[in-house]
Amino acid sequence: MIERDGAFAALQHLNWAAAFPPRCFQDITMPSLGDTTAMLARLRRASFSAPDAIGRLERTDDFGVNPGHLTMLSYRPEGLASGSPLVVVLHGCTQTAAAYAEGAGWLDLADRMGFMILAPQQAQSNNPNRCFNWFLAGDIRRGKGEGASIAAMVGHLLDAHDLDPQRVFVTGLSAGGAMAGVMLAVYPDLFAGGAVIAGLPYGVARNVQSAMQVMNRPAARSGADFAALVPAFHQGGSRPRLSIWHGDADRTVHVQNAHDLAQQWVALQGLPIAPHRVEPLAHGTRSTWRSAGGEPLVELNIVRGLGHGAPLSMKRAGDVGKAGPFLLEAGISSSLEIVRFWKIDEGRGERSGDGGAERALETIAPTQPAAQPERPEIGGLGEGVMKAVSHVPAGVQDVIAKALRAAGLLK
Repeated sequence: MIERDGAFAALQHLNWAAAFPPRCFQDITMPSLGDTTAMLARLRRASFSAPDAIGRLERTDDFGVNPGHLTMLSYRPEGLASGSPLVVVLHGCTQTAAAYAEGAGWLDLADRMGFMILAPQQAQSNNPNRCFNWFLAGDIRRGKGEGASIAAMVGHLLDAHDLDPQRVFVTGLSAGGAMAGVMLAVYPDLFAGGAVIAGLPYGVARNVQSAMQVMNRPAARSGADFAALVPAFHQGGSRPRLSIWHGDADRTVHVQNAHDLAQQWVALQGLPIAPHRVEPLAHGTRSTWRSAGGEPLVELNIVRGLGHGAPLSMKRAGDVGKAGPFLLEAGISSSLEIVRFWKIDEGRGERSGDGGAERALETIAPTQPAAQPERPEIGGLGEGVMKAVSHVPAGVQDVIAKALRAAGLLK
């Protein structure tokens, strides 16, 4: 990993500048200059991995329609039995699929527990910082864009490797966490469960202003209001269980987003607002909402003192993961805790709801290539940022322009 100092205007997880095409800067009211510069300061450093370094992962080019133009990478442990589970792992901004899947311990867990890994990788042609486009309507609707590409990859692996369609799970970090939430919201009949780390609720951002606001100071809404943002969720159908992880010292994505995500899913699941159980952890607290039968459906884990990243435990025997950017030693392993919450090692599991995975595979991707969502262009994107801050003092504009040029986002 190489640190590129000074490229703070558009580099970091859920980066507000590089993650948005120029059209998102139109007809918006910018936050105050103080808010903007504070956000820029928090987003100053980023890490880059070689995009072609796939490590133990294997690339598949022909997996069906690919409207989101993603790269399909996967890992099958040696001797994996038919009927095994599948876990989809979504990297964060500036990361590669291999770096995150390996660093967060998912490949080692696949070997240990016997499941296959799908690790889709974002392209810089889609997003300059390789953020999944969790905010673009063309990527987060059923059968459209990046979400449809991920779903098509799932369908391909289920068929090609005879995996269990009732045990498909998805997890991700930051922008990847937000996209994991997209997949659960838009394809609830495809997944048995999911986990969102340092992410946000589905549907809360539609432009730069709303993204900055929800990352920095989320607006107060009810669980019902959050649930209303998920029109594709089938109230009477499959209901994936969800594990949420967030650090209370996260200065990139405010921890309130984790609470809001929990309330969104509690409402979608038809559960009471108050958790059934709140328990202290050695490094924070865990709130759990259960079904009428006592099964945990939603859990919220807040890790004390943790910044922006995946909480891991890497110092003890049996631990998994490797320290790296946004892979943080926390004394507790979110990866291990997530697979336990999913009950992934308990054999063929039963789904909550009608178990419609087979039917979902018939509709996860368009039969014809869809119209492509508008993609950010590097030069035009930087120009869009500069237009959006044209009202601020010239000296501040110079600083922002310098940072955008350092990031390669302004010519």
